[in-house]
Amino acid sequence: MTRLFNDPAAFADEALEGFTAAHRRWVRPVTGGVVRATATPAGQVAVVIGGGSGHYPAFSGLVGRGLAHGAAVGNVFASPSARQIHSVATAAHAGGGVLLMYGNYAGDVLHFGQAAERLATDGVETRTFAVADDISSAGPEESAKRRGIAGDLPVFKAAAAAAEQGLSLEEVLRVAERAGARTRSFGIAFSGCTLPGAGHPLFTVPEARMAVGLGIHGEPGIGEEALPTADEAARLLVETLLKELPEDVADPAGQRAAVILNGLGSVKYEELFVVYRRVAALLGDAGVEIVDPEVGELVTSFDMAGISLTLTWLDDRLEELWRAPADTPAYRKGALDAAEPDPDRASATAAAQDTAVPAAPVVPAASDASRGAAGTVLAALDAVARVVDAHADELGRIDAVAGDGDHGIGMRRGSTAAHRAAADAHGLGAGAGTVLTRAADAWADKAGGTSGALWGTILRSLGTALGDRDAPDAARVAEGVTEASAAVRRLGGAEVGDKTMVDVLVPFADALAAATAEGLSLADAWDRAATTATAAAAGTADLLPRRGRARPHAEKSLGTPDAGAHSLALITRALHGVLLDHH
Repeated sequence: MTRLFNDPAAFADEALEGFTAAHRRWVRPVTGGVVRATATPAGQVAVVIGGGSGHYPAFSGLVGRGLAHGAAVGNVFASPSARQIHSVATAAHAGGGVLLMYGNYAGDVLHFGQAAERLATDGVETRTFAVADDISSAGPEESAKRRGIAGDLPVFKAAAAAAEQGLSLEEVLRVAERAGARTRSFGIAFSGCTLPGAGHPLFTVPEARMAVGLGIHGEPGIGEEALPTADEAARLLVETLLKELPEDVADPAGQRAAVILNGLGSVKYEELFVVYRRVAALLGDAGVEIVDPEVGELVTSFDMAGISLTLTWLDDRLEELWRAPADTPAYRKGALDAAEPDPDRASATAAAQDTAVPAAPVVPAASDASRGAAGTVLAALDAVARVVDAHADELGRIDAVAGDGDHGIGMRRGSTAAHRAAADAHGLGAGAGTVLTRAADAWADKAGGTSGALWGTILRSLGTALGDRDAPDAARVAEGVTEASAAVRRLGGAEVGDKTMVDVLVPFADALAAATAEGLSLADAWDRAATTATAAAAGTADLLPRRGRARPHAEKSLGTPDAGAHSLALITRALHGVLLDHH
């Protein structure tokens, strides 16, 4: 378990602070993550990677020459926010465009996509690529739905080495696509990981058993089998991966492969070597030539006791890129000439980061009526933060049944930040709309993950509907909730029945609109809609998830409500109390 921490909510930030202090030769901190401390040639494509904390050396440890130009680092097991990614990419950009790379998880897809749009608005040519190498998380016919696990490393490295060679952004993207299409991973675990401050692991494995087909966010395995010997584990890993070859590889015999035997946190190096000796022999028996194998902790999951095997099937070009030198805090290969820091670039980046933040906290003009309504909005956000804090452990427990267990942590960070930002805006005389939009930005930025993006969207939709001119009435609030429902579906792609927060948000919005249309007061209409939300959240226990990290573990989630749906229902009920008090 994770024993050394201060405030669990500050763990990711403090870990990044210590990492940068320890590795100043390679990296320097910027808002949202780290970038190279050494100069990047003008016009070179910047490869910016990222994801949640808890996976070291991914992602910050892979920043340096020959590998990533920057890494955006999110909260524990949560994607970095669009603002963080945009900040890191802006600092890393050297004039040749930016390739954003990440594991294929819903929150990362949302936030990196939003960051790409912001960069494009800034005039920075940007592309995105999601690594999807985990064969246990979806079948070959749905390979685009697969998770990104330890295959991140060879795909990141191929793209970064291509960028070092001076290729264009489109050419670097094609290299990433080629490497991704030829990379497969599969893992097993013997115990789950424990998040900082948690009293128990995200999942447990019965004695003398192992979980098969696990993720890197504490997700439970797809199935269970008897605990193997080291040789039996090696055989399972190799035989599973050899069953699925890339489309243009008919037979493993005569093929070359980059091989990674990855420890997930608690399996020690000697154990990995015992397994690898058999992995190497089995691949040799199959006629596979192993190229520059890596054995060690490369993409971890805190203290999870588990291992994964990754094969990247090489052609001449991919082998050249895999063998290319790299020099990062956690991954080094070959030899590179000494590089000097670029103080001019560091100063320019710092200045650009400073100018990205307004010099003074100015808020738009607002009417007296809207400023009065902003007081109710602030009270509502305080109620949201309090109910989330009271139920954070419960939300994490529900989420851990088939997901990664971080929903409570993320909701607590997001709601706390939203309330703080709202209080600051309210103190400056902001109207209701501005208070909500400031809260929306803070929630998305601090929470990260899918829920951070979606709650940011909800609050922003409400803020747009309420505005800063008039006192909002019941109809306008209902209109804002309806738009929030539509915006969440557009952004996340989920619909009713997918076992997500949408299963609560849609019926809640519909019930609120119907009740206000009947002429009920906002408090009474909200009461009716909140009752509908509570019932809808309970109903998600009978659904099988079709989206998100819980999808590969659909059967495990039966009988348990969706964490996002449950938290939304709790919030709607808590807000009814605020409306009664401010009626």
